[in-house]
Amino acid sequence: MKNLNWILIFSLFSFTFLTSCDDDDEPTIDTATFETNFVGLEDLGDDYAYEGWLIVDGAPVSAGIFTVDADGNASQTSFEVNADDLAAATTYVLTIEPSPDSDPAPSPVHILAGDFSGNSADLTVGHGAALANDFTASTGTYILATPTDMDDTNEKSGVWFLDPTAGPGPGLDLPTLPEGWAYEGWAVVDGTPISTGTFTSVTGADSDASFSGSQPGPPFPGEDLLVNAPAGLDFPVDLAGKTVVISVEPVPDNSPAPFTLKPLVGPVAADAIDHTPYSMNNNAANTNPTGSVTK
Repeated sequence: MKNLNWILIFSLFSFTFLTSCDDDDEPTIDTATFETNFVGLEDLGDDYAYEGWLIVDGAPVSAGIFTVDADGNASQTSFEVNADDLAAATTYVLTIEPSPDSDPAPSPVHILAGDFSGNSADLTVGHGAALANDFTASTGTYILATPTDMDDTNEKSGVWFLDPTAGPGPGLDLPTLPEGWAYEGWAVVDGTPISTGTFTSVTGADSDASFSGSQPGPPFPGEDLLVNAPAGLDFPVDLAGKTVVISVEPVPDNSPAPFTLKPLVGPVAADAIDHTPYSMNNNAANTNPTGSVTK
């Protein structure tokens, strides 16, 4: 019995010793911390989150997930990563990801990016790894008209992003968007944004005609606001004195409101005349998010 006890004690000692040796032999991974600062990002709701990526030897390495509240405050601004990855990183990219996310690779929805210069990187939407354009050269023209019904008494109840003096031709001059993004038109009525449809081409119909009449509309983005009014609104609605907007939206998009990127805004004059072209204001500098990363 005594021999059995000594055998058990010796076996336990040997196991503990060997386990300790194995733990000591495990390689130590050095970590380092970097700081982020973002301006102009919006709350993505419960289904999406932001994720940062370090580009190391041409490949993305996840560098932290965070959310943004209704006031634009990030849930986290300091992140710990592999020290070697941080030292070797040439670029930082910020994406919008599903939450939760089962895919370890970045989504195609890249919103900000910047190259490291020394220990810091300035992040913009215009970087080639983000949207590749800052939209500051974009222009827009629209008319008020309701081509989808036979009633000429409600001509200020529709907005179409076209130029009647060009044939008609496209009213929007916008850059081609990368994968993961689309444009969306809006009419803002008494503080309520009404989508006129999403589109990627300025010379074709957009994705929606649910508020229009039974007649075909012109082959350009736009919408007549005649039927199926959202709750709290009455159609037809006179758009004189209201606002029209072009936004840049992530795809997919879970929000019924315009995304933070609103490059074109057109306040409609109270005395606006139907079928008359009006120019939109370029608003990109006021709505483009920015950021920085410091090693």
